[in-house]
Order: sequence, then C-alpha cells, then structure tokens
Amino acid sequence: MRPPVPVPALSRRAKLAIGVVAVLLVLSTVIGTLTNVYVDYLWFDETGFTEVFWTEVQTRALLFALAGVATGGLVVLAVHLAYRFRPAFRPMSLEQQNLERYRQSLEPRRKVVLTALGVVLGLLAGAAAQGSWQTWLAWRNATPFNATDPQFGRDISFFVFDLPFYRLALGFGFTIVLLALIGSVLTHYVFGGLRLQTPGQKLTGAARVQLSVLLGLFVALKAVAYWLDRYSLVYSDRGGLYTGASYTDVNALLPAKNILVVVAAICAIAFFVNIAVRNTVLPAAALGLLLVASLLIGFAYPAIVQQFVVRPSADQREAEFTGRAITSTLDAYQLNDIEYVNYAQDQTEGADRDAAIAALRDDTETIPNARLLDPNVLSATFTARQQIRNVYGFPEKLDIDRYTVDGVTQDYVVAVRELNSSELSGNQSSWINRHTVYTHGNGFVAAPANEVVAGSEGGEPNFTTGDLPNRGDIQVDRSQIYYGELLNNDGVDVYSVVGGPSPREFDQPEGGSGEGQINSTYDGAGGVSVGSFFRRLTYAIYYRERNFLLSSAVNDQSKVLYVRNPRDRVEKAAPFLTVDGDPYPAVVDGRIVWILDGYTTSDAYPYSEQMSLRDSAADALTGTGTTALPDQQFNYIRNSVKATVDAYDGTVSLYAWDDTDPVLATYMKAFPGLVKPRSDVTAELESHVRYPEDLFKLQRDILTRYHVSDPIAFYNQNDRWQVSADPTQQGTTTDEDQPPYYILSQRPGDEEASFQLTSALNAFERDNLSAFVSASSDPETYGDIQVLRLPGNTPYRGPNQVQNAFVTNNQVRPDLTLFSSENSRAVFGNLLTLPIGDAGLLYVEPLYVQGTGENSFPLLQKVLVNYADRIGYADTLAEALDQVFGQGVGEVAADGGTPPATPTTPTPAPTDGATPAPSAGPVDEAARDAAVTRLNDAITALGEATRAGDFARIGQAQADLQAAVQAYQAANGQASAAPSSTPAPSPTG
Repeated sequence: MRPPVPVPALSRRAKLAIGVVAVLLVLSTVIGTLTNVYVDYLWFDETGFTEVFWTEVQTRALLFALAGVATGGLVVLAVHLAYRFRPAFRPMSLEQQNLERYRQSLEPRRKVVLTALGVVLGLLAGAAAQGSWQTWLAWRNATPFNATDPQFGRDISFFVFDLPFYRLALGFGFTIVLLALIGSVLTHYVFGGLRLQTPGQKLTGAARVQLSVLLGLFVALKAVAYWLDRYSLVYSDRGGLYTGASYTDVNALLPAKNILVVVAAICAIAFFVNIAVRNTVLPAAALGLLLVASLLIGFAYPAIVQQFVVRPSADQREAEFTGRAITSTLDAYQLNDIEYVNYAQDQTEGADRDAAIAALRDDTETIPNARLLDPNVLSATFTARQQIRNVYGFPEKLDIDRYTVDGVTQDYVVAVRELNSSELSGNQSSWINRHTVYTHGNGFVAAPANEVVAGSEGGEPNFTTGDLPNRGDIQVDRSQIYYGELLNNDGVDVYSVVGGPSPREFDQPEGGSGEGQINSTYDGAGGVSVGSFFRRLTYAIYYRERNFLLSSAVNDQSKVLYVRNPRDRVEKAAPFLTVDGDPYPAVVDGRIVWILDGYTTSDAYPYSEQMSLRDSAADALTGTGTTALPDQQFNYIRNSVKATVDAYDGTVSLYAWDDTDPVLATYMKAFPGLVKPRSDVTAELESHVRYPEDLFKLQRDILTRYHVSDPIAFYNQNDRWQVSADPTQQGTTTDEDQPPYYILSQRPGDEEASFQLTSALNAFERDNLSAFVSASSDPETYGDIQVLRLPGNTPYRGPNQVQNAFVTNNQVRPDLTLFSSENSRAVFGNLLTLPIGDAGLLYVEPLYVQGTGENSFPLLQKVLVNYADRIGYADTLAEALDQVFGQGVGEVAADGGTPPATPTTPTPAPTDGATPAPSAGPVDEAARDAAVTRLNDAITALGEATRAGDFARIGQAQADLQAAVQAYQAANGQASAAPSSTPAPSPTG
C-alpha cells in the first residue's frame, strides 16, 4: 500500500499572516454588521418605533437559535452516535484498508470536525429560519376570520396563519433528518459500520438501528406531509380557470392523500419494528408499497378521472367548485359588495342627443370639473414655471387631490418642490454642499385641474398656490420639504447633516431678483443626533465618509436625516405592510404631509386566485412616476392602513383604516400600539384620502373575469372583459394597460359629485367598451365600487377606438401634422371617460404641444370630445361640446348651469366620424403657407427662449404660436375662437 503523501508545512510567518488576515476579515464583518444594526436602532429610536425593532430582532434571534441549535445539534448528535457505536474490529478487506487513512486523519481532529460541522450547519439553518420571522409572529398571534372554507370547514385563519408555519416546521424537520441520515451513513461507512464492498454482513447492529430510526422518522414526516397536502388542495390549479380544489382533487386526489397517510404511517412503523426484528425485507417492502401507492393512487388515478370523467363535461363537473372559487376570490379581493348598474341599455351607438342634453341639465358638476390638466404630462410645465432654482425639481408624475376653496370643492394637480439631489452639478455636488447646504426642498404647488391661464400665455396651468415664499389659496404654514420622493441618487437614499449654531442650509432665493439666498437651520424633531464622537464615528463607518469626523459642519447640534423616501419610512416602520407605489402630498392643518396606502396581503387564502403584485398592478405609468410593487404572489389583499409622513420632520403615523381585517389584527397583536385607531384620523386628513391606485388595478383585473357569477358561464368565458391598452401610447412599441384616473364627477343616480378613481373596460380581445368601473374616495362612501354594464350587443367605442377616431378626424389630422414638426411634437393627455347621467359616456381628452428642446414643456392647445358618433375639436371644452350637442350647450354646461332647452342642432357628422368645422370657407393657400412659416418661426423662438430661461420671450413666443395656429385654421377654412384673456373659472384652452 502506498504511504500517504506528507502535507507541506506552513512557515511561522505565513501562519501569522494568514491569522492576521482572518482576524481582520472577521473584525470587518462584525463591525460592519454591528454598525448597520446600531444605525437601524438609532432610526427606530428617533421615529419612536423601537418596539418594532426589538420585536423583529428578538424574533429573528429566537428563530435563529431554535433552528441553529436543532439542526446543528441533532445532526452532530447523530454523527457522534454513529462514531460512538462504531465496530471495534473491522474485516481486513481492501475497502477497509483504503478507508483506514481517512480514519487516521479524522481521529485526532474529531472534536474539531464535529464542532465545525455543528457551527456551520447551525449558522446556515439559523440564517434560513430567521427570514421567516413574520410567519412565526402570524402563527403566534393568529386572529380568526370567523369564516370557514367550503371543503374542510376550517376557519380561514388556519390556512392563512397556521398552515404556512406547519409547512415551515415540516421543511426544517425534513432537513434535519436528511442531514442526520447523510452524516450517519458517511460516518458508519468511514468507520466500518456500513460495508458496501466487504464480503459478509453489510451493516452492524448499531448501524441498522440508527439508520432504521432515521428512515422511520423521515417516512413519518412524509405521512405528516401527506396530511398537510390535503389542506393544500385549496390552492390547486388543476381546474385551469380558477384556483382551488377541483372535482378531481376532491373526488380522486383527496382520498388518495388519506390512503397515502396510512401507508406512510405503516411504512414508518415497519422501519421502527426493524430495530427489533433485524430484517430488511419488512421495511423495504413497506417502502416499495409507499412508492407504488404514490404513483398509482396519487398520480395515475387522478389523471384517469380528470381525462375520462371530468374533461368530457368539465363545465358541469366543475360547476360547484367554480362557484366556490368565484365566492372566495371576490371575498379575498373585497369585491363581494359591488353595485352593478345596467347602463344605457336603451341606447345605441347613435345615442339620443336630447337625452344627453337633459342629463347635462341635471348633472351640474361632471362637465365643470372635467380635468384638462394631465398630471402625467405636466411635470415639465411645473418645472419650467415653478422650479425657481436648478436644485429643485418635481417628480415625473404629479398627483391629483381635491381641496375646498371659498366653499367650492374641485380637484387640483398638486406637487411639492423637492430637492432634486440628482441635478446638483459642479461645486454643488461636493460633500459639504450635497449633504449640509442643499438639504431640502421648499413649497407646495397646486393648479385647478379644470383651468388654464388664457391670454398671451394660453395653455398654462393656473397656479393658484406656488412660488417662493409659498403663497396662494391653500394655506401652507411649514413649506420646507425634508422628506420626499426625489431625495435619492440612483436609488440610494441621500442623507443630510442638519442643525447647527448658524444657518447654513439653502432655503430659498432672496427677493425678486433671485440673486441672493436665504439660509435656515433645521429645528424639527426628525433626525438622529450626532453630537457625540461615538455617533460620528458610527456614521463615518456606515457611510464610509471621514467628513463626519473632520468637517466643522458636523457639530454638537447636528442631526443626520436618512431613510427619507416616504415609502421606505412606512415600510421600515411597519414591515408587514406592502405600500402603494404612488404616495401623494397634501396640506393638512397647514403642514405638508405625504399620504400613503398600506396593504396587508397573504398568498394562502383558500380558493382565491393567485396573482403577481408587480404584474397585476403595472400599467403605462409604472416606473415613470410610480413605483412597481414587489414581485410576489398573493391572493388576499386589504387596504388596511392609511399612513402619513410629515414632509418636515418625517413623523410616521399609521391608522387602522380597515379594522375588520384579521391580518392587520394579527400584526397589531404582535406590535401593540404601532397602528392608531381609525378614530384618530382628523376630518381634514380624511377629506384628502384617496382610493389607492394599485389596489384598484388589482381589483379591476379580477373583475374582468369574476364579474360573472354563474359558474357555467364563468367556465365558458363568454362574457370576459379586459383592461384597455393605454390609447395615448399609440404608435409606440409598448402595450401597457391604461392607468386609472381620478375624477370629480357625478355618478349616475347620485345627487352630487364625488371624488372617484375610474377605469374603462373593453370586451375580451376587442376594443369595444363593456363596462365602466369607479371607486369612491369620499369619506361617506369610501370604497364603494360601482360597475356600469354596457349592453353587450351594441358596439360602444372603447378608449383606443375613440383615440383612433380623434387622430383620423379631418380637423385633427392637419393640426397633428403641424404640431409634430422638427421643433415640436403633439402630446395627448389623459383620455377621460365621463358618464353623463343615464344617457351614455362622454370622452374628453386634452391635446398639448411641446417643443423638442431640452427645457421645453407642454402647453394645452386643443380639447377633443367624443359622444357616440360625434366628435368635437376646439380651443375650449365649451366650444367642443357645442360642436357635439349644439350651440350654447357647451358654455352653460361647462359653467355648471342649465343648458338651453332647444339648442342649435350641430352639424351632422359624416359616417366616418369626422366632424366638420362649425363654419367653413374657401382655402387660402398663400395665407396657409404664410401661417405655416409663422408657426415654425414661433416654435423655434419658443425653444430658444425656453433654453435661455427667458420668461418674457417664452410668453411672446407662446402668443405668436397661438396666433399662427389661428391664422392657419382661418386660411384652411376652419373657424377658431380665440381664448379668453383672463383666467377662466371653467375649463378653457
């Protein structure tokens, strides 16, 4: 036999170097980890949520210890027992001689190897287990749903809270037994208890006993797994169109699982009996029986039933179980109390104009509040008119909220002038400036959503609140923005060091010239004090920034502000919540606060359809102003929490909005005092609460299928709907869903307008309209969902068909060619769908023109209206309505008055839907060419003025552009009314 090759020995210096490197690596890891934990603790301490921190840390530590000790300890025990009962004498076979060298190597290091094995396995198991701390807390604090599943009669809480924990525990049980079995087999093999190639007895008595026990435990756990599998049938997807136990699952697979439980239990007993019987035939036969049974009755038999019993008459066989899925899915997505209205059943595509005019007479709030300012388009306009300095900015997508001013409630496009850290340039981006000077934004900006400023600079929002210092009809007492959506750099939270004996933070420009600046010092409650050397050292390590120790800007009065994005703050304070992707600012009691919606979710609600949060809540705006939800599966959701984050001091307040939610109640037991009762929501805060967009998108997706209550009709899918593709994305390669829109309008049957979130739904794989969904945001009717069902046998136009009719209209098409030139482009705003009483749906869409220069911004130029087969296209909404309904209707309706009883009949629309101008004359080609030249010159001048930031030249260029458009229309034989020269109380162009 070949002698073993000696291992080269390391020199003393090499050993020392390796030891030093190892110590440094360990110290670096430990210091980094402890620093991260301590910085986290300081944040929780500053915000008043230390209970959340300690509950999470203690739970993670408990699970880490339990899993680590159980896994490492039991596996090491099994290996130790295998070594302890090794045979004293081994046959001198070639196999044993080859193994002798390994035994000689392991013997002197046995304790070290066992210790290392236990530590490594314990660390790995603990790390895996501590990530399931929410599963543990949910199980420990489970709250009954007081509703049972239709198959097993168990309370829903068993499936939502208990079953996931049992599955987790069972998984660790399998892992421990399997690792112990592997370790025991290897130990017995190395030390002679298991002899694979040695003649004679293959197993010693001790090895047989230990392996029989471990195999018996493994099969016993398999029996438990089969038992739990019975309950997991409520998540089966065998039915295809729905989630839940199908006919085959209940009538074939469920009995099979019961039988397999018994077979597995017998097999486990056989292994335990083998301890005394010492006969491998019995456990081998039992194991074979288990395998055969699992194949025949667990796989083959259900497949036969599915193929030959269910499939030939699936709609009938599955009817009972489809009904279960419909009921459970609607419950899980809170859609079981919807008002369905058979809308415009007596109307056709050529709807009754007189009925629409009568509806306009009764509905005095929908048209006056028709939104012409698109918050998804106007970010550049807000930036151009309200940015003030380059350090400020606005998000890509603005927000819609409603305010009551002088007794009148209307919706506004709102935004806050945030610090845009990504736009700091030159010396502005030095550490001192980035983190101690440019620390915050300033100001709240609002413009009525149905108004524009007419006159020389027509088409701009009417900023009724804005500027610096902040002034306007919405009173703001504290305008500084220290917490917001733009306080990041490439997705990384930007911290600020604030406070000190003298003002050093840039607050706003000084005076009208904008040459000077006013500095301030933060005196809010937010931020972590870094007055001590230890704190400064901590943050120097955490941010890897020596200026915490060296800079005079960091002093005894300084604080560090971090985790400044409102979504991040709420998710950190309440880690069991999923936060809506679109926080929005509101002025409440004179302070600017961010309002957010928190969801509690579960993926374990029985019979409810599984969906992806990220995919189901995505639309054309996701990623361009709204944050995508996490990519996780779920089948239960509640808007259980409303949260606010103070924009100045970062205070996070959580309110139990849906206090009937068992998931929220469970976590409120785990984190007592974290969530305030709904009664603490003030009336002013409640007046700004909106129905959340992401939840609405999930619900409308479910409604496209589950509005059908009859199981057979559901299975046949003969009345399915779908969300329309965003019509404003026509001509692009994208095909995202149309986003829902907030509107202030009067629902059919209501006496006054309410703030709603709305969406149009098409027929499946068609562009015809099938339904209109709205969810109320008013405090009295919050969450009430209404679905207007349109007649299925009439071709009502959907959003894309309306958009196509607009862009092909013989009035609109020439203007689009003009607007889309080398120096400008046409931008379509949100295509709003507005129910007009019981008479049908009115579409309204603003049309903007934007230059192609770097600092250009869109201006409202035209308004498009569609009702049935009539199209209106004019400078103002009133004029466009006149084209559709007759002279005089538009102006009165847009002012909220009573339309005339006998309006002038509009010019009949051609069959292709192209509405001619109200008056037409001969085309003057020479004048038209001259107007085109003026138009190009105006667009060029507008681009140059915008890049130069010269507001006077911008205004003149806009006036020239408006005049050129009117001259072109006149030369082309089209009548065009000039806009008013004063701000209009009703929508104007």
